[in-house]
Amino acid sequence: MPAIAATLKVMMQRYSKFFKVLHFIMDIFILNIAIILAFHTRFTDDFPFWYQDKYVVLYMVLNMAWVLVALIFRIYELYRVVRVDNVIKNLIKAVGLHLLLISIFIVSLKWYYFSREFLFYTYLYFGLLVVISRTAFLIFIGHIRSAGINSRTAVIIGSGPVAMESYNLLANHSEYGFKFLGFFSDDDIEEEGIKDGKLLGKIKDLEVFAKDNKIDEIFCAIPLAKTEKIRKLMNFADSHMIRFKLVPDFRGFYNQKMALEFYEDLPVLLRRAEPLENALNSAVKRFFDIMFSLTVILTILSWVTPIIAILIKINSRGPVFFKQKRSGKANQVFNCLKFRTMCVNDHSDEVQATDGDPRITSIGHFLRRTSLDELPQFLNVLTGDMSVVGPRPHMLKHTEEYSKEIDKFMVRHLVTPGITGLAQIRGYRGETKDSDLMYRRVRTDVWYIENWSFLLDLQIIIQTIINGVRGDKMAV
Repeated sequence: MPAIAATLKVMMQRYSKFFKVLHFIMDIFILNIAIILAFHTRFTDDFPFWYQDKYVVLYMVLNMAWVLVALIFRIYELYRVVRVDNVIKNLIKAVGLHLLLISIFIVSLKWYYFSREFLFYTYLYFGLLVVISRTAFLIFIGHIRSAGINSRTAVIIGSGPVAMESYNLLANHSEYGFKFLGFFSDDDIEEEGIKDGKLLGKIKDLEVFAKDNKIDEIFCAIPLAKTEKIRKLMNFADSHMIRFKLVPDFRGFYNQKMALEFYEDLPVLLRRAEPLENALNSAVKRFFDIMFSLTVILTILSWVTPIIAILIKINSRGPVFFKQKRSGKANQVFNCLKFRTMCVNDHSDEVQATDGDPRITSIGHFLRRTSLDELPQFLNVLTGDMSVVGPRPHMLKHTEEYSKEIDKFMVRHLVTPGITGLAQIRGYRGETKDSDLMYRRVRTDVWYIENWSFLLDLQIIIQTIINGVRGDKMAV
């Protein structure tokens, strides 16, 4: 066993830089295995020989497309500290984009003779195998690093709460492969309960210690105000080929997901990451909104509107559509469209619908539970007042009230409001009986703003459709 461990240690140190290439080769191998399995699953032995030439072209395109996807998602960038779920999420996104590229390729060239079952099985096998292989590799690497192989030595500068959090991270996650050597601090370590923690000396003693001991990484957890001291430590680390990592104290901030941008040479720490501030992401979302809303308007709203209009008119007096002023992006007011679900009354702009509300008509109950009353809002999407997915817009009275009561409520208005949203599919829709429910809705909306992705929007749309078919109990 010691001989095996020694061999692994040498291999990990010598060949770890080739892991990117190894991952790429492994994924290409898995892709081709998936293609072969799909080929035999779909066609068995009855596949006509003269048809194979066309599939050879597709076979080559599938491989070349994965190279493009790998470059776009940078899925072979390896980091020592990485979460398995994030790796899997990126792989799923990559496989999804690969499928989209192949679909566009097939449609643009009108190669409709390819079997859809073949493509389905290809991506089923490929998705499962690539996720399993990458997860197994990360687990294997974690065990190897936990055993002390491929580890890096690290010291921590500082002794305050942030330094202690850094120590706990290194000590409690052996799979990251850090061998903690100790602290350097100009203050005494007063924190109790740290069995392995030890003070190696003052910060000035680091240079002497580094000459006698191999240090791979320095975690600097002293206040950012000590600019000159930090700069000297950085220069020392650079001159001794030691990786320097600055651990700032952001514990007092409400949200942990912050972003760093550079305005020329000026570093600017953003309060939150906003993917939709990116022009490309915003354009993708808007393009999807236009295409999706046009599809719904032409294929559903065009014929379902007369039917619903007749039912509404038979059920109660008043207009078919209900227009209500609501708060949009940047708190701009717009007219939100819905099929009317209540009897005409003077309180529709002030009093929220409640469970068992006598104002709701019998057909209105059905429209609300199936979310069909929201269909006219696709016209709002087409005009740009709304998006298919986003935080739900509130009536003006509620925006004014909740903005005073709920922390971060107005953050929701940084993006275009949506017909459906993450908060809605998680059950935070309909009547808000207390401020705690609204707080959870706002927190979910803020998370959506900070973590937006096109795939997340698709997931929300699919879940909304499922909820509509089942009938949403939270809708009143």
